[in-house]
Amino acid sequence: MTETTVSVAEAAIGQEAVLPACVQEALGELVGAAKEGLLALSVGVGLGVMAELMEEEVTDAVGPKGKHDQDRIAVRHGHEGGEVTLGGRRVAVERPRVRTADGESELPLVSYQHFADRDPLTRLVLEQMLAGVSSRRFRRTREPVGSDVDSEARSTSKSAVSREFVARTRENLHALMSRRLDDVRLAVMMIDAIELKGRTNVVALGITTEGVKIPLGLWEGSTENATVATALLSDLVDRGLDPEQGILFVIDGAKALRKAIRTVFGERAPVQRCVRHKERNLLDHLPERARPPVKRRLRRAWAEADHGRALEQLRVLAAELDRSHPGAAASLREGLQETLTLTRLAIRGNLNKTLPSTNPCESMIECVRRSARNVKHWQSGDMALRWTAAGMLEAERQFRRIIGYTDLAKLVTAIERPRPTDRPHPHRRGRYAHHHLTVTPGPPSRNSTTSGTSS
Repeated sequence: MTETTVSVAEAAIGQEAVLPACVQEALGELVGAAKEGLLALSVGVGLGVMAELMEEEVTDAVGPKGKHDQDRIAVRHGHEGGEVTLGGRRVAVERPRVRTADGESELPLVSYQHFADRDPLTRLVLEQMLAGVSSRRFRRTREPVGSDVDSEARSTSKSAVSREFVARTRENLHALMSRRLDDVRLAVMMIDAIELKGRTNVVALGITTEGVKIPLGLWEGSTENATVATALLSDLVDRGLDPEQGILFVIDGAKALRKAIRTVFGERAPVQRCVRHKERNLLDHLPERARPPVKRRLRRAWAEADHGRALEQLRVLAAELDRSHPGAAASLREGLQETLTLTRLAIRGNLNKTLPSTNPCESMIECVRRSARNVKHWQSGDMALRWTAAGMLEAERQFRRIIGYTDLAKLVTAIERPRPTDRPHPHRRGRYAHHHLTVTPGPPSRNSTTSGTSS
């Protein structure tokens, strides 16, 4: 008896299901696509439908073939090659042409323009790249559309994908930096920096009075650079943000950033120093064994509801650290009162757990880092800005309202309530420009012969 060896591939071919004759006859030229799967078959059918739509549009414009119409405004002008976007690639198709009856110009086909639009391709490239797909591996992630279609596809090479991504991220950067802020009512603005392998960008996140987070903008440079920080904040005002509205600024503690806030938004702009940044900076001055008890005392003071008691607890801690760890004491005293701004404004509950730190902004920054994790070499500042803007807008799609947003109206009221020591600035416009504080004096002194009301 003779034994025959059959390979696995031959066995698979032998077991391949054969379409019934009636189905093959119905499919006609699409039989090959049907063997490659339902999606490839659907692509073949879709391309056929697209061709029919274009021909139908031509017929509507010039009339049926073989019937002369003296009043027609356009004539057929043959066919030429074109491209449409399909499954993350550009696919060659044949499209009909139509010209005006006088032959002066060509009339565009709306159906072809719709399918030929590159926007779906660039949008898909952006989503894939931000999801971590490298430009080299982009081709592997494309949907199977059939070998015949795929063999003639374009715009899937590394360079083509890179060009599409650069174009799309440049559009995103422009869209972010040109957003109008005229109708935006902010309650909080958080400012922090992101470092991308030696390149630093300053980013701003706004929180509206409804608790909605909005990426506001970014600027190349560090929060330690007063010029950069002032340029970022001034740009927000130029785009329509009202500098007179009551906004709480939550920052990492950079002095240059604090100076920029005073310059653009005035001396009265309340600032909350990020307690997590402050805690890390302070603990870095301490040996490992001394950190846990100091950390507990810091957090206990920041959780105190009474502003006076909280301030006293922090001052006592600083005094105790003076002798053993003077560097830690100095770090604690620097900007100490601004770590209690929310407590001073009598903000309690969940909102007082959300806003004392820049964690909401850090979450957005983490989305930028995650999107750009495959970038090995940052070629320019423009590249860092484009990737940062793309990551910020990607994070915006995932944003939810902050925890404790129902108390934001109370925060705004507390910010806008004038302090007893406030006096109107002679050159300042805005809601407090004409506010006068009236004080009724007590009994006149012995040397005084007049009494009245000062304002």
